[in-house]
Amino acid sequence: MGMTMTQKILAGHAGLPSVKAGDLILADLDMVLGNDVTTPVAIREFNKLGIDQVFDRTKVAMVMDHFTPNKDIKAATQCKMCREFAEEKEVLHYYDVGAMGIEHALLPEKGMVTAGDIVIGADSHTCTYGALGAFSTGVGSTDMACGMATGKAWFKVPSAIKFNLVGSLKGWASGKDVILTIIGMIGVDGALYKSMEFVGEGVHSLSVEDRLCMANMAIEAGGKNGIFEVDDKTLAFLEKAGAKAPTVYAPDADAVYDAEYTIDLSQIVPTVAFPHLPENTHPVSEIDEIKIDQVVIGSCTNGRLEDLIAAAKVMEGKKVAKGVRCIVIPATQKIWEEAMNLGLFTIFMHAGAVISTPTCGPCLGGHMGILAEGERAVATTNRNFVGRMGHPKSEVYLASPAVAAASAIAGKIVEP
Repeated sequence: MGMTMTQKILAGHAGLPSVKAGDLILADLDMVLGNDVTTPVAIREFNKLGIDQVFDRTKVAMVMDHFTPNKDIKAATQCKMCREFAEEKEVLHYYDVGAMGIEHALLPEKGMVTAGDIVIGADSHTCTYGALGAFSTGVGSTDMACGMATGKAWFKVPSAIKFNLVGSLKGWASGKDVILTIIGMIGVDGALYKSMEFVGEGVHSLSVEDRLCMANMAIEAGGKNGIFEVDDKTLAFLEKAGAKAPTVYAPDADAVYDAEYTIDLSQIVPTVAFPHLPENTHPVSEIDEIKIDQVVIGSCTNGRLEDLIAAAKVMEGKKVAKGVRCIVIPATQKIWEEAMNLGLFTIFMHAGAVISTPTCGPCLGGHMGILAEGERAVATTNRNFVGRMGHPKSEVYLASPAVAAASAIAGKIVEP
């Protein structure tokens, strides 16, 4: 029986010739990740183990991004705990204000993940790194603690769904529109504990940024992970980032899949997910007038340079509608600098938007853009659950950077 890409990575890291869906395995880890919300819990559990040092100080990453710059005393205390632990254990990859970024944009940018790796992170969107041909998945803080201590984690090998991508995107359609369309098609539990594997000639037409966005939202379909075939674009991205030599896995011709879908990228159109689930999708062209109060362009899903360039193209020479707050959040310090040097900040500021330091802030209703009762936001983030961005009676509409930017200008949800 053949194996999928994910199954090959898991087998290799477990020292096994092969694995199949449902097998329980103990696998070696290449990176263990936590943030300012989840790491303190992991530290407390780690300390209970009575171990003096993390398994490998180069393979643990702590990124202060959710409530940073610290929004209150509790947030400051959490970061202080992480900072002191990282100093004591000599953790190499500790990132705080001034050197940080949104974790799932920062790790690929710094070459800390490569094809063939296994990465666990105490954050559900750790599945992002599947865009680079890695097996990456979110875990609880206790699993993070055990991973930091032993360099290993237990997994139940997932079955898989194949998404065969053909054609190429047209117009303003982006990777965000592709993954929203897929989630709308299969539902938020359509890939429950399955590997979402993206293959086919259409993959090669997608930018790495598109793939990072799509893999990031695999969890929104219930997926254990999302993973893309590695191609020349992947390898060029990894080389530029200074990542270690990749190990490239391709699915076997006789790999077993629970389901297979063919997605024609040329048919993808700008799409929005209505409250309160990412599966509640609608083509923008079919939406009646929905007035908005806020727009957020950023997050681990869509805060990369390509995303900011798309938003700036839409907003250049225009003004944000009266009564709309538009917040632009570059995902890392490097992206912030690149966007500034390209003149994107001038475009955003002249349009009436505000530019933030890198932070997860508003995405999870943390800070830097909380919604009041009855307010509506268009966001390039990944979740729109009840109360996700503030008041439980507020609403979040998920969209691409281009749609978000156009909506900020119009004061309602519109196509670019």
